[in-house]
Amino acid sequence: MFEPCNCGSGKTYLGCCGRLHSGTPARDAEELMRSRYAAYARGKTAYLQKSWAVETRPLTLTLDPAQVWTGLKIERHEATGPDTAIVRFTATWRMGAQTGRMTETSRFRRDGAGWVYIDGAVE
Repeated sequence: MFEPCNCGSGKTYLGCCGRLHSGTPARDAEELMRSRYAAYARGKTAYLQKSWAVETRPLTLTLDPAQVWTGLKIERHEATGPDTAIVRFTATWRMGAQTGRMTETSRFRRDGAGWVYIDGAVE
């Protein structure tokens, strides 16, 4: 059965973000960003915590199950150094009858074999 990935890649979940959620390191910051979006959409708080830089990671993370993430658009992925990058994205959501969008420029860095999210500026 074809289960599309939440990140909008057009791939199956297992062949896309599911690999990262199961422990495969992200190859670049965009792949990590996509997997983090899919983790928000699927309520995978443990993955979100694990993929967050230790110095900026919240002690706890609670997601609102009423908030449904409905789309992701990657607008820019740019290396800012040999082991750092930014990703600008817009994510859309729905909560009951209310809808919204969030645009953020996120900072990432290479950490071992993969990447971690540092922080982001919401626009």
